[in-house]
Amino acid sequence: MIALDYRDSRPLYQQVKDSLRRMMLTGLLEPDEKLPSVRSLATQLAINPNTIQRAYAELEAEGYIYSVAGKGSFVSTGDGEHARRIAELTQQLRPLAEELKSLGCTREQLLALWEGGDEV
Repeated sequence: MIALDYRDSRPLYQQVKDSLRRMMLTGLLEPDEKLPSVRSLATQLAINPNTIQRAYAELEAEGYIYSVAGKGSFVSTGDGEHARRIAELTQQLRPLAEELKSLGCTREQLLALWEGGDEV
């Protein structure tokens, strides 16, 4: 599900947030799907619950998830904003990916970059 890299320059909450957002945008987490509780995900990842809480709070502020008091956090159904943003970013990404490819960047390097790696 979520793999943390302690050598990554990004803070742990950002890694959790990025992983969950990627899972939502790729369909691994479906709209209205319940997310693990803060405590259970913190236990699973062996990190402080405050780290998970911060990731969830930022995802909620960005509209990726919503909370129901006493029930937990759920993946937002979205109102088309996410689809619009994906299309917008895809248009920006294509020329960059093509340029990287023309400069000799391999598919594996691009995938490593996609997965959050720092180097190509």
